Amino acid sequence: MSPSQGPHPPAPVRLLLVEDHDMVAEAIAMALDHDPGIKVVARSRSVAAAVADARAHLPDVVVLDRRLPDGDGITAIGRISQAAPGARVLVLTAEATPAIAVRVVEAGGAGLVVKSSGLRELESAVIEVASGGVAFGPGLLPAVLDQLAGRGRAGRGALTGRERETLHLLAEGVSTDQLSERLGIARNTARNHIQRVLEKLGARSKLEAVAIARREGLLD
Repeated sequence: MSPSQGPHPPAPVRLLLVEDHDMVAEAIAMALDHDPGIKVVARSRSVAAAVADARAHLPDVVVLDRRLPDGDGITAIGRISQAAPGARVLVLTAEATPAIAVRVVEAGGAGLVVKSSGLRELESAVIEVASGGVAFGPGLLPAVLDQLAGRGRAGRGALTGRERETLHLLAEGVSTDQLSERLGIARNTARNHIQRVLEKLGARSKLEAVAIARREGLLD
């Protein structure tokens, strides 16, 4: 089989960058564009522009600066999510505390990255949230897990046997590809199982699903 007949590579993560400082934005965009798995589709300089650009470009991930000329980025997460349903929002901040992390979770965000962390960590966080995960530093996870568990609405529907297998594997921290391999199913089928688990538990991410399941005793 010739290379042209082989499987197509996965589509890159479409990313909207919201950052009002030009030098910071250029550095981030250049670093992320070096990763073939990420494509920066637009850059916004304000909350208002971010909402408009999210609606126009429908990104997979939004990297959102917390401090913008026309408001706090965290309070804009809901508006951005309404403009681009399904987009995962990753907040950039100069400082990260458990209280700030909880605010991000409450607003519907998927992660929090400190600007001093480095571009490689930001790149990893983008890939993680794009795959349905969340990205919070170890010191922030206890507060985030408490918030996620308290927000859940478990019991919408009983999990099937395969969905329970999926849930236990998610609790082990496996990726979608690893789950596909462990269960011997196609990647799309694995994604469907994950989505159904999230829907039944009322979760918006893999980590939230695991937090809810632990609280409800589904992983005992």
